[in-house]
Amino acid sequence: MINADSFIEAARQHNFQHYTGVPCSFLTPFINYVINDDSLNYISSANEGDALATAAGLAIAGKPAVVMMQNSGLGNAVSPLTSLAYLFRIPLLIITTHRGAPGLKDEPQHELMGQITGDLFETMQTPWEYFPDEVDAIQPALQRACAHMQKEKRPYAFIMRKGTVAGHALKNNSVPSVKNREVKKQLFVNDEKTLCSRESALQRIINHTPVKNSVVIATTGFSGRELFAIDDRHNHLYMVGSMGCASSLGLGVALARPDLVTVVIDGDGAALMRMGNFATLGTYGHSKLIHILLDNEVHDSTGAQATVAGNINFAEIAAACGYGVSYKGSDVDLIDALFKTESASGPRFGHLKIRPGTIENLPRPDISPEEVLSRLMLNINSVFQ
Repeated sequence: MINADSFIEAARQHNFQHYTGVPCSFLTPFINYVINDDSLNYISSANEGDALATAAGLAIAGKPAVVMMQNSGLGNAVSPLTSLAYLFRIPLLIITTHRGAPGLKDEPQHELMGQITGDLFETMQTPWEYFPDEVDAIQPALQRACAHMQKEKRPYAFIMRKGTVAGHALKNNSVPSVKNREVKKQLFVNDEKTLCSRESALQRIINHTPVKNSVVIATTGFSGRELFAIDDRHNHLYMVGSMGCASSLGLGVALARPDLVTVVIDGDGAALMRMGNFATLGTYGHSKLIHILLDNEVHDSTGAQATVAGNINFAEIAAACGYGVSYKGSDVDLIDALFKTESASGPRFGHLKIRPGTIENLPRPDISPEEVLSRLMLNINSVFQ
């Protein structure tokens, strides 16, 4: 058994000062130590996949990150682990617990995952080892993990067994309060006859996002493909998987680089898939994080099957979750106003209704995800903090 500080202070020597996650009782002393230390940062995510995506955003922007979760929640992280971290080659340190381990009496819901946790990591081509339970084993384990992440630019996992870390009392509350945050709201027309195209909306976004001081993250599907077709720039990231994780990825980038404007272009299907992201962004996001939802009420890239977005008031949800600005409507001028409106207290959100459909002969990016990320990171690093 080790104390929490033995690992966390050793990890700090490898520049790990940012943690994201969803708690597990095995992780309690570990998370408590991070929360108690004001020089460390902990993001309490709505689910494990969002935690992994936020950690990926931090890593992209130059802040090595640790993502922590229960192994029964590892299933929530499969998509961003395989189609974001693996595909784009983003190094992350993952710590997952081993609930339901063979021979360990545990709750019935952990039985199967306990048997397959290691196999699941291996299937996802994520090397792993058991979390060190002796002080002398910590640095060698971290060195192996960091060597892999540096060479392969991909995640490495530790599996933490029960009783590995001694207890550590929680003394601080790391979650900012947004209950009394003032929200700027505005309606920009609401008439289906005025619906603009996705292309028009994306062009407005491009007009407001200079390459040198902004990052633009487009959700998977037609949003990313159209953004590429209109103007392929070095401050763009086109997500090609991990549906719903664009906003949590953007949060990580925004937290790591608050000097840059971080813009997330979301879709109604993606937003519905991971609506817990609204709460996390509203709590932890800042005014240079701009979340734009282009809503055509369909899954456009898969045949225009309807979503339930027509029944949802996303702008009210954003306001209730603590965004500092929340606009909605069908007038593309909403985007101009969103960029011009300052918010001293929180991120900005715009819900723009658009019409279904896409541009003729829509291409797919002819640059690989790894290349897209590499040039984005070079562009970010070229802007001094």
